[in-house]
Amino acid sequence: MAKKGIQSVRGFCDILPAEAAIWQRAEKIIRRVLEAYGYREIRLPVLERTELFSRSIGEVTDIVEKEMYTFEDRNGDSVTLRPEGTAGCVRAGIENGLLHNSEPRLWYSGPMFRHERPQKGRLRQFHQVGAEVFGVSAAEMDAEMIVMTARLFRELGLNGLRLQINSLGTPQSRAAHRQELIAYLRDNEDQLDEDARRRLETNPLRIFDSKNPQVQHVMAAAPRLLDNLDEQSAEHFATVRNLLEQAGVYYEVNPALVRGLDYYTRTVFEWVSDDLGAQGTVCAGGRFDGLVEQLGGKATPAIGFALGLERLIALLGQSDKQPVGDAPHAYLVVACDAGAAFDLAERLRDRLPGLRLQVNPGEGGFKGQLKRADRCGARLALILGERELAMHVVTVKDLRSGEEQRQLGYDELEQLLHDIIAEEPAD
Repeated sequence: MAKKGIQSVRGFCDILPAEAAIWQRAEKIIRRVLEAYGYREIRLPVLERTELFSRSIGEVTDIVEKEMYTFEDRNGDSVTLRPEGTAGCVRAGIENGLLHNSEPRLWYSGPMFRHERPQKGRLRQFHQVGAEVFGVSAAEMDAEMIVMTARLFRELGLNGLRLQINSLGTPQSRAAHRQELIAYLRDNEDQLDEDARRRLETNPLRIFDSKNPQVQHVMAAAPRLLDNLDEQSAEHFATVRNLLEQAGVYYEVNPALVRGLDYYTRTVFEWVSDDLGAQGTVCAGGRFDGLVEQLGGKATPAIGFALGLERLIALLGQSDKQPVGDAPHAYLVVACDAGAAFDLAERLRDRLPGLRLQVNPGEGGFKGQLKRADRCGARLALILGERELAMHVVTVKDLRSGEEQRQLGYDELEQLLHDIIAEEPAD
């Protein structure tokens, strides 16, 4: 019997070259937009001390209770593959003195890990881009961050996303609302499912997230935090709304928009899509003014967001704005001395930054090389034989248009390739 091949771990997926072209385009645009608003990249480890997440996310959240990849290392220390990026960014800011007398704007990207049931829009290794601002409490910062995400989606060519916003108030106003909410839920406990009853005492705000229609019906009449905000939080939220309206960013106020993480305060927001099924949230963010102090730093206001790349890429795959891709511009068919072909290829790469040129590796006849050129997706086949070498020309065959092949001198060839490179979009 043949040996069974080794397959990837469930929920951990490969990103193949054809898909990677979409990822690369998206990442390039994301980086450009973030840098335009003054954000600087920070690269964070994927492995952190477990305490970081239990202290920041909260012991009674599903993430800490069920979903984290946690284990003991050889020293007996409990470590965890990061389930999200904010806690690590805060830890890095405190540890490296980035938050001292400054207002840093930081962004990061990379894989996150949660042991949940794999399904469309949910993987056990998934990728996020996150951005965080520290030291600024003004509502103008909240509005600017939301406006920035709106610009990001415009530049990506995505127009069907909906913005939802809410305010969670301060810990004090939330504590008062919590008691009112628990009292209401106890009066209706017989209509709650098992999951909602479990959360009733530990994290009742998360019951607003329930997908159970019966529970949703109960929550529709539940006391709303938005109606119980303290005066400063209400003014803060009103300012955010006014600034979004001035910027022409349409939004929906969703009183049921909450967070499963304990560190959020005041403004929260989500960009959602109707084209991704049940997992429709593409970007989620909000203010977390208490987290830095909770993790051992000086009390520091902060706001941030995380963007799910797999969900973003799924939407880009449905759009009509597809990336050019990374197929070679040209494939060099070698029918002469290999050294001469090598020299020509390096000359072209030196003079044409951005050129994607693939050279035949030294095997195969003429027809076989042309087939390779076509299979790799190259636009042009550049044929260099002994005759071309003697005449200082290259025969050019357009593999996509079907035009008749022609012979070009080296300078003419460089100009043709330059024009092809220039046709590609800047992003």
